[in-house]
Amino acid sequence: MVVGAGPAGLTAAYLLSKQGHRVTVLEGDEVVGGISRTAQYKDYRFDIGGHRFFTKIEPVESLWHEILGEEFISVPRLSRIHYNGKYFNYPLKPMNALLGLGPLNATRIILSYIRAKIWPSKVEENFEQWVTNRFGRRLYETFFKTYTEKVWGIPCTEIRAEWAAQRIQGLSLARAILSAASLNRRSTKIKTLINEFQYPRLGPGQMWEACRDRVVEAGNQVLMRHHVTNLELADGKVAAVRAQTPDGEVRLAADHVISTMPVRSLVRCFDPAVPDHVREAGEGLKYRDFLVVALMLDRGDLFPDNWIYIHTPGVKVGRIQNFNNWSAAMVPEPDRTCLGLEYFCFKGDGLWDTPDADLIALATTELGHLGLAEATSVVDGAVIRMPKAYPIYDSRYADHLQAVRSFIDPVPNLHTVGRNGMHKYNNQDHSMLTAMMTVQNMNGAEYDIWAVNTDFEYHEEQRVDGREREPVPTGG
Repeated sequence: MVVGAGPAGLTAAYLLSKQGHRVTVLEGDEVVGGISRTAQYKDYRFDIGGHRFFTKIEPVESLWHEILGEEFISVPRLSRIHYNGKYFNYPLKPMNALLGLGPLNATRIILSYIRAKIWPSKVEENFEQWVTNRFGRRLYETFFKTYTEKVWGIPCTEIRAEWAAQRIQGLSLARAILSAASLNRRSTKIKTLINEFQYPRLGPGQMWEACRDRVVEAGNQVLMRHHVTNLELADGKVAAVRAQTPDGEVRLAADHVISTMPVRSLVRCFDPAVPDHVREAGEGLKYRDFLVVALMLDRGDLFPDNWIYIHTPGVKVGRIQNFNNWSAAMVPEPDRTCLGLEYFCFKGDGLWDTPDADLIALATTELGHLGLAEATSVVDGAVIRMPKAYPIYDSRYADHLQAVRSFIDPVPNLHTVGRNGMHKYNNQDHSMLTAMMTVQNMNGAEYDIWAVNTDFEYHEEQRVDGREREPVPTGG
């Protein structure tokens, strides 16, 4: 039994199907792919966030091509930061930032950096301390603080340093200055930005739709609108899964359960109920929700970026995708553009509950305010809401997760995988890897799937001296 038809769940189901096992996938939604789905509105297709297909994990790379074949295209990569009418490189390059902010701000940033080097924070428990120690307080407040708090909805002092270490490029201000002055030639030869990535011609959902079809062709089931409500425990194992469907409740016996549902939801599902301290820990895990306002414009060639991070104050939008620059097949007419304006929120707050028409009007206004397109060029729009898009690394999450794991890890036939299934900010390929390793563990391997994690440098840079990180083995 697999709970959830996102990348991790469908990867597990596909591999088990290939091995001849009987598999049932239960998905509460009407669309496969989870956050990696492709939404459709009229003849437009768009991502829920934009999903590049780049990996150094060879088994994942092979699986992508095994499933989708010739439907991949190569896409040039360009992403920048928009800040007060100017553009800055992303990932952030300190020298580019210094030059773009002007001599006065540059001087203040360098002085702030020197101060951080002389008097660094002796404790690096949170995001603010981690970034300030490496870039100085002024650069942190300019490019990191406001945007990060917009994304996560909590103060940077509440975000764990380990998230910063995963997601922010390992480049110091001193190294950037030395490199620009040709005083550190060796460092400039080690890494280069990845400037191209693979992408399914019709968006990431095409991958997971094809994967679902392979599972079904093998004689197995992918059941949509089956919302799992209970995992029945007997003799320390999961004996059955109950799910609510449009036609009522169903109960399905299970030899193994691979779960990708959010950990908080999983804790609520056990029957009999978990001990109080485990329930409280599960309730303490938090998530950031997300919505996309897709705007259709009667103009083409708006800007060359795949996506732009919006650090400019005064607007609520956090990131803007230009889907024309991902795949021309996503947009039905060559002289039209589909933009995805992304807003980070909490389910039930004012933004989440705003009517679609008002969200489209807000996105249109903010697009014009940023100078990216005239509001009059917007001819249509659609809104997609995605709950629990990002697990939050707040000050208590590690303790909460450990308390939950103390209960679920001893259950021998329950396997949690994927981003929400492990409350880890994993990318798509890492989520797939946790599923691949779990399938191998079910066959007798002993991989530690909790050691699989996200590495920002891993996704944004590659070595040019021939030295690459070894792919994680996943067995035969």
